[in-house]
Amino acid sequence: MGAQTELIGSPRGRVMAMDSAYDVCAENRDRDVVINASYCGVLPARFIAEHRPRGAIGVDCAVGPAGASVAGLWYLEALNIPAAAADVATVRLGDGVDLYTQGRISFANRPALDCGVLAGMTVQQAAQAMLDGMPRAPSAADVTNRTVMQTSAEGRQVICTDSIAFGLPEDVRNVLVTAGHTGRSAVPYLLRVRPYGFICSDGGKGRDDAGIAGLHLVEKEGLVGATVDARSARMGEGLSSYHDGIISAANTLAKAAGVEIGMTAAQAAALLLQRS
Repeated sequence: MGAQTELIGSPRGRVMAMDSAYDVCAENRDRDVVINASYCGVLPARFIAEHRPRGAIGVDCAVGPAGASVAGLWYLEALNIPAAAADVATVRLGDGVDLYTQGRISFANRPALDCGVLAGMTVQQAAQAMLDGMPRAPSAADVTNRTVMQTSAEGRQVICTDSIAFGLPEDVRNVLVTAGHTGRSAVPYLLRVRPYGFICSDGGKGRDDAGIAGLHLVEKEGLVGATVDARSARMGEGLSSYHDGIISAANTLAKAAGVEIGMTAAQAAALLLQRS
């Protein structure tokens, strides 16, 4: 334990600072929030997960190609361990105490969000939230991130959710902004829900534009839809489709409603909501 510095102690556990994820140990299991000045990739996440602390905070190390420097957050999310990363520009790498006193959160996984951790808060605030909070343990189908983004005068809504599979019967009157591809496997879900309009991802389109084939297959059933470029928004995250997405394809019915390639998903969703 000489490699760790106790910063907070409570009946629930402690906040412990350390210079490396390799310093997480068995004594931290189920009780401590470990503030480790390592990057948050899969490799350090494996060492952290071996001892299953109450929570973990590391450094985003500028994220890097394929998000490798924060990919461990999702590794730990799969184990329901709250984890977050601090902006590397706010800290001294390799100094766990400095990470605690100076760091600001840039990324957090779903269990950390459950505890109240938010991007922009200090590492001190995030560590306290993890120490005090308790993440949910939902089933995979329960994590839909369903969020209302717009409501029209007629009561129709633009709703974000992470997959078209999470559409509900009431969405027959709503515009759904989701984050899976729009290939043929999406068609049964679209036809089951029959949303007033929809925006999904193009999945990178792929060979023969298979990632947008569903746009044209459901148009025959009168469904109005478009896709966002998978390079512009994170797949599997409906809120990213809405906030970051750029329209890459639209069926004839969506184009008739004013949707154009190159516009933002938020603009396109508003047009689909307002169409008569």
